[in-house]
Amino acid sequence: MISYRSVNADDLDRVTAWTVTEPVGWIDADRYLAELAEGMYRPEWTWIAEDGDRVVGRALWWGRGDSTHPIALDCLDVDPAAGDRAAVAAALVRAALAGFGEPVQYAIKVAGGRRDDPAVAWRRAAAHAAGLTREVERLQFEWTPADGVPATAGTLRFAEASDEEFLAVFARIAEGSLDAHTRASVAANGVEATAREEMGFYLDAPGERAWWRVAYTPEGEVAGLAIPSATPYNRNVGYLGVVPELRGRGYVDEVLAEITRFHAANGEPRVTATTDVGNAPMAAAFRRAGYRNTEIRINLSNDLPVSTP
Repeated sequence: MISYRSVNADDLDRVTAWTVTEPVGWIDADRYLAELAEGMYRPEWTWIAEDGDRVVGRALWWGRGDSTHPIALDCLDVDPAAGDRAAVAAALVRAALAGFGEPVQYAIKVAGGRRDDPAVAWRRAAAHAAGLTREVERLQFEWTPADGVPATAGTLRFAEASDEEFLAVFARIAEGSLDAHTRASVAANGVEATAREEMGFYLDAPGERAWWRVAYTPEGEVAGLAIPSATPYNRNVGYLGVVPELRGRGYVDEVLAEITRFHAANGEPRVTATTDVGNAPMAAAFRRAGYRNTEIRINLSNDLPVSTP
């Protein structure tokens, strides 16, 4: 009979010996141990399925070093010999969720556009069975200096602003957004609460508040936001947007170029970005700026989607 539990120090050798050969993202021993030391993985967030004394499943939950509960399920796998992999994985996820009591997300990271691979299908089925039924497909993009620094059209002016001014622009951009998280949050909580949540997320991110800029038109109108940011692993685009009445004029390209140039000027070797598959205009802007789509992320959650590295 299969049992499910979090691990202790005596289990680490068995946890780190696990390998995944399917075409999905997974966490190897070196990364797990390095981030365990930083508190981003923890024994109480690391769950295993056991059949007798044999480990037949592994679920690694991730959070920031100062998190009080995990944010995301980073790696989920079950030994094919365990039988119904989706059923075992679902039971493993449910057991862990029962102890967390907070909204979480599982991002199935798929390289090469292989979203229909069987490896994705059983993991998706397991997540749904465990209650992670809100699904959003996102595109992961990457920029390196070899892709070229985007030129500036010179139309918009970028300037520092107060928290109150930034909050007001966050609220304006939320209206009519194509981002699935923003749309769901606005529907559930309203524009003002959504703006505060989104601004709070980026204030808590590893990027610096001093990097943020408001974009203005030549006439002095607020056009949008440019927020270069960072994850625990690399620099990223963070947040960008254009206010509703000025969309469709190409300003998104200037805002994205400003963020990319900022990171390039600081000598960053890699900049990442994500957007929903449903946000076609934003995906097109990334491609115009020289960003390359490197993977697909199928985000499954039991509440509003949470952003991941």
